[in-house]
Amino acid sequence: MDPSDTAIPLQTGALTPEQIALLLTHLPVDITFVDAGNDVRFYSGGKKRIFERTPDVIGRNVLNCHHPDSVLLVMRILEDFRTGRRDTAEFWIPMKGETAEPRLIRIRYFAVRDSNGVFQGTIEVTQDVTDIRKLEGERRLLAEGG
Repeated sequence: MDPSDTAIPLQTGALTPEQIALLLTHLPVDITFVDAGNDVRFYSGGKKRIFERTPDVIGRNVLNCHHPDSVLLVMRILEDFRTGRRDTAEFWIPMKGETAEPRLIRIRYFAVRDSNGVFQGTIEVTQDVTDIRKLEGERRLLAEGG
């Protein structure tokens, strides 16, 4: 079958649902989408998710997915997004990893708005930035191992 028969037109180009799923799975970040009603609608299923997600989270109110200590903060962020007071929120926290060295985890939230500026939901992007923080100087050529 010709991929153009099943491709979904996007702002620039078109991708098949399979290509979209692969793209989201291979991003070097974890992504979760919460709709305007605060329900979880999607999470990327990468090989090394930072915060575990299970299929039963889909359709659940995002406030029921957070530790009770952080629910008020999450509510404030979502309300600020909904009212337009802010478009982003960002945090970073140390987290124990597989090694003795703690990992630094960056968590960013982005308001999603349609072309009319109407709030449609929130994207959560989580990334382990430990190794990024160690970068120095520059690297211009492809080197072994990367």
